[in-house]
Amino acid sequence: MSTLLANLNAPQLAAVTLPAEHALILAGAGSGKTRVLTTRIAWLISTGQVSPSGILAVTFTNKAAKEMQTRLAAMLPINVKGMWIGTFHGLCNRLLRAHYRDAGLPQLFQILDSADQLSSVKRMMKALNADDEKFPPRELCHFINAQKEQGLRSSAVEAWDSWATKKVELYAAYEAQCEREGVVDFAELLLRSYELLSRNEPLLRHYQERFRHILVDEFQDTNKLQYRWLKLLTGQHAALFCVGDDDQSIYAFRGADVGNMRDFEREFHVKHMIRLEQNYRSHGNILDAANAIIQNNPQRLGKNLWTQAGSGEPIRVYEAYSDNDEARWIVEEVKALVRDGQARADMALLYRSNAQSRALEHALFNAGIPYRVYGGLRFFERAEIKHALAYLRLIANENDDTAFARVVNFPVRGIGARSLESLQDAAKAANSSLYAAIPQVGGKGGASLAAFAQLIAGLRGAVDLPLPALIEHVIELSGLRAHYQNEKEGEERLSNLDELINAAAGFVAEEGVPGEEGELSADLAAFLAHASLEAGEHQAGEGDDALQLMTVHSAKGLEFDVVFISGLEEGLFPHENAVNDVKNGGNGLEEERRLMYVAVTRARQRLYLSIAQSRMLHGQTRYNIPSRFLDEIPGELMKWLTPKVDKSAFAVPSASTFYGRSGPRGAGGSNSSAGTAPGEFYSAPVARASARDGWRIGMNVHHAKFGDGLILNLEGSGTDARVQVNFKAAGMKWLALSVAKLEVI
Repeated sequence: MSTLLANLNAPQLAAVTLPAEHALILAGAGSGKTRVLTTRIAWLISTGQVSPSGILAVTFTNKAAKEMQTRLAAMLPINVKGMWIGTFHGLCNRLLRAHYRDAGLPQLFQILDSADQLSSVKRMMKALNADDEKFPPRELCHFINAQKEQGLRSSAVEAWDSWATKKVELYAAYEAQCEREGVVDFAELLLRSYELLSRNEPLLRHYQERFRHILVDEFQDTNKLQYRWLKLLTGQHAALFCVGDDDQSIYAFRGADVGNMRDFEREFHVKHMIRLEQNYRSHGNILDAANAIIQNNPQRLGKNLWTQAGSGEPIRVYEAYSDNDEARWIVEEVKALVRDGQARADMALLYRSNAQSRALEHALFNAGIPYRVYGGLRFFERAEIKHALAYLRLIANENDDTAFARVVNFPVRGIGARSLESLQDAAKAANSSLYAAIPQVGGKGGASLAAFAQLIAGLRGAVDLPLPALIEHVIELSGLRAHYQNEKEGEERLSNLDELINAAAGFVAEEGVPGEEGELSADLAAFLAHASLEAGEHQAGEGDDALQLMTVHSAKGLEFDVVFISGLEEGLFPHENAVNDVKNGGNGLEEERRLMYVAVTRARQRLYLSIAQSRMLHGQTRYNIPSRFLDEIPGELMKWLTPKVDKSAFAVPSASTFYGRSGPRGAGGSNSSAGTAPGEFYSAPVARASARDGWRIGMNVHHAKFGDGLILNLEGSGTDARVQVNFKAAGMKWLALSVAKLEVI
């Protein structure tokens, strides 16, 4: 027993050895919650309080369940494979397999994954001749799953108008189809299990008496039905031991309800709430920053992370003048860290939105830095981007059969498998491309194919447009934008499509190739080649020493020596939807702050935060205000790598240094910084009276967004010229002269 409880700190020991009563363990990031859960189970078994069969342990991932089993097997000489340890879905599947007759299921019922469910919904809608444009199948899947996660069958869903009534009818038809076929989807596993226990009193009593200790991991991520399922199984005699962190609840969009933690505390009259606050992952400055940020959320159960590892290094903050400058700086910083011996695999680059990865990937690709996109696809491999590129490839070459096959019926335009088979036969007989064989197909399918050919011909007619405008035109007229606007989770796909327009604008500016008048755009051909190269190369292989790229959501549960958090601007992080939600009385900003807390606590030793004064978003250049989260971090914890100017000081500073375009370690080729350490900035003399294109240092100017200011510095020329202005209200900003629209005052 002494070995089992060795190396636990005082709160961990208190949690592990609690009496058999309901308990809530508030486990902060890096505080050893998995150790507490597994040791609690081992302690209960080894002290004879319960047999292995009397334990029910619920996790959220199969990986977590396997880790728990592995640790238990190392602690106790028992067969852990027979224990009820698993995910909600896995445990419900086990329950339904054991009692399939009572559940009204065939013995060998099959489980539909998300792709199978979508296919099943499409078949049902086709059989009913339902309008799949008015009721997109993917959106209908989300609707059905959301109802099931609320515990609602189709008969219990209220419909307030004809549109909602039709969705409920389709839900009912899908239920009937699944019953006929003897299949269940993931949401059905939990709902069917809950209904089985609710209506079968002897069976419920059996499991309530069997499972005397129920332990739940990541309790903050439970939805309403999962919590009801746990309450049902707990009954009058079991002890419910819930481990979670309300400050890391970031999955509301999946149905997670952080309010379950407070409901549990109230409804179960929880006497034991233990806070695990000692962090074994991060240095003190990082934890202090995380604590300072999250304390601005009012509805918290409350805790304060601390460590014995010391304060560590300050948090480094860089303010770039554009998103491309931000990406270049990150690349140079990564290079510097690697030269100093830091493994790339122990560094992570986090972003709030997937669309941000495009500029970052481009900079890494050009620099030859191996990287992997964790939990997602690289930008040019995402489905919506490949769809848009397929349309562009058909504009460039109508005989591209691969591109043709990808989008001929996407978005759906009534071209079925039989029509495509006829087209393939005609193309084979004529030894031609699919596009060229379209006139050989008759009937309704032939008419739909001809309409598609007319669409492509119309898109080709716009080929003289500048490349970014052409891509925007294609996204609109192809129906891609309308299609994703109808998807429940289509917002991110639309952001990626907008970022494709930005990528084209950046490509033309950097590598554009003017074509001859009347010829197909050379820019288009060059851009398609560029997209293929970036999609097909440079993704590091498994086990390679590669920089890790991921969204903040994907980073939860991971940790790295070095973390970069990019795009810390209002409207991006926190996301503009959350900011608008606050204006409408919602609490979306609180979840964004929890997301920032998760991002910060991924770092073990070094944390970088970056901002871009201007960023291309949705096809437009935006001038950004730094994220409020930066203001919530105490100044003494941060080291600004770009000079901060006192906003109250409104004069040309006497300092003789500025942070230029070259970036750390001389990204622009300067040798003056060759000896600087990672995170330092080099200095160069300021030309006190230089003038450029009519602008000069010391000139008073006005900007529509930032107000009145004073020019402090000028650099670059032509379209690359930029100006540094100290604004009275907004502070120091670098602006591109070509788009800044400054006025002399």
